[in-house]
Amino acid sequence: MTTPTAARASVEKQKSRIFSDLSELCSFNSVHSVEELKEEHTAAGDWVLAALREHGLDVTAYDTIDGTRTFIGTKVIDDSAPTVLLYSHYDVVPAGDPSAWTSDAFTLTERDGRWYARGAADCKGNLVMHLAVLRTLSEIGGLSCNIKVVIEGSEERGGAGLDALIDERPELFAADAILIADSGNAGVGVPTLTTSLRGGALLNVKVDTLATAVHSGSFGGAAPDAVAALMRMLDSLRDEHGRTVIEGVDCTAKWQGMDYDRETFRSDAGMLEGTQIMGTEEDSPADMLWARPAVSIIGFTSTPVSEAVNAVPATAEAQLNLRVPAGLDSAEVTEALKQHLINHTPWGAHVDVTVFDVNSPFSTAPESTTLSVLGEALSAAYEGKETVVIGSGGSIPLTSKLQEKFPEAEIALFGVEEPSCTIHSPNESVDPEEILSIAVAETLFLQNYAK
Repeated sequence: MTTPTAARASVEKQKSRIFSDLSELCSFNSVHSVEELKEEHTAAGDWVLAALREHGLDVTAYDTIDGTRTFIGTKVIDDSAPTVLLYSHYDVVPAGDPSAWTSDAFTLTERDGRWYARGAADCKGNLVMHLAVLRTLSEIGGLSCNIKVVIEGSEERGGAGLDALIDERPELFAADAILIADSGNAGVGVPTLTTSLRGGALLNVKVDTLATAVHSGSFGGAAPDAVAALMRMLDSLRDEHGRTVIEGVDCTAKWQGMDYDRETFRSDAGMLEGTQIMGTEEDSPADMLWARPAVSIIGFTSTPVSEAVNAVPATAEAQLNLRVPAGLDSAEVTEALKQHLINHTPWGAHVDVTVFDVNSPFSTAPESTTLSVLGEALSAAYEGKETVVIGSGGSIPLTSKLQEKFPEAEIALFGVEEPSCTIHSPNESVDPEEILSIAVAETLFLQNYAK
């Protein structure tokens, strides 16, 4: 049996190769469903296909209904051995304003011990971690199970292509254990398993009060203001302490796993001096993030300040992002939120609430064989530190799809991401030591799982 020391020695020899792989992959602006970036996305997929084949896998590319390709590479050591599925994705979110980046978003740049680029952590860092594991296993041997490596290209846009492929060809994804490398540690150097994900939905709320905007001098004060109406509706979704309120939904649950230290949260979230964490001292950030529903106002439309005139607004619109924790039904909470907004519409304003992108929460048992073995492997990779259990406020709809299709399979979430990575933001980065340590842990898991 390979020792953690031997596994780490093999992985650490690859650090320059890992940087090279990640640099090449991050050079592609692989946002899915943007026409002008189609060639970039395709090139990133070509890179993934070649990399998987280079590492000794039998690889097939599957064209999916959303115009992307999903790559599935397999390695069978024994038909009677269990199968482990390893997952990651090669698409990214848009980099946004280039001036917000300290260095070019598509040039992997080392700065203060971290590697910066769009996708460096989410999720290309996890993808190159898998490649490092394959090289390590080739060098030191000891693979105890069959493996399937699944890499998709539209996760950031909902993963409709992979979902449809799972429905159409479920046998391609059958596995005893599924390792989703699209998460990460509670902090740098803290071995972590994620055991729950919030589901959720998007809602558009449109309010109309007048046939057209009218002069505020002639009508202001008596004519119903659509912006004020919508603001009042949205304000009803929080109590005086900032806690989420949705009529008919329990928003008071407590998180049972690792706590989220308040000062650490303030730092991780980049809170400005003097701002307050939502809730009271009795409400842990972990409660608010992982155990309770949350509603964020992610878009608001009315008259831009630069175009303001002395008129009472006739219409206003907002987009809400709802997050639903494990234990609650996303469809039911979404309907309750919709009804809450309707019930709190003031002054007879006309309101239209449109719901889309509903997805289910996910949870898994930390005492399962897969999570137990992976937890031990993570601990060994981090020199005996205890593996902690956290939730995630984010959503990975794939987890629920796989859980639905393969209820007997055990699913684990882990990876190279941690709060300092600031994924989806300018200056996304990854700590290379996290890539190395997670690669060691995955190597040990694949060697020990079947034993």
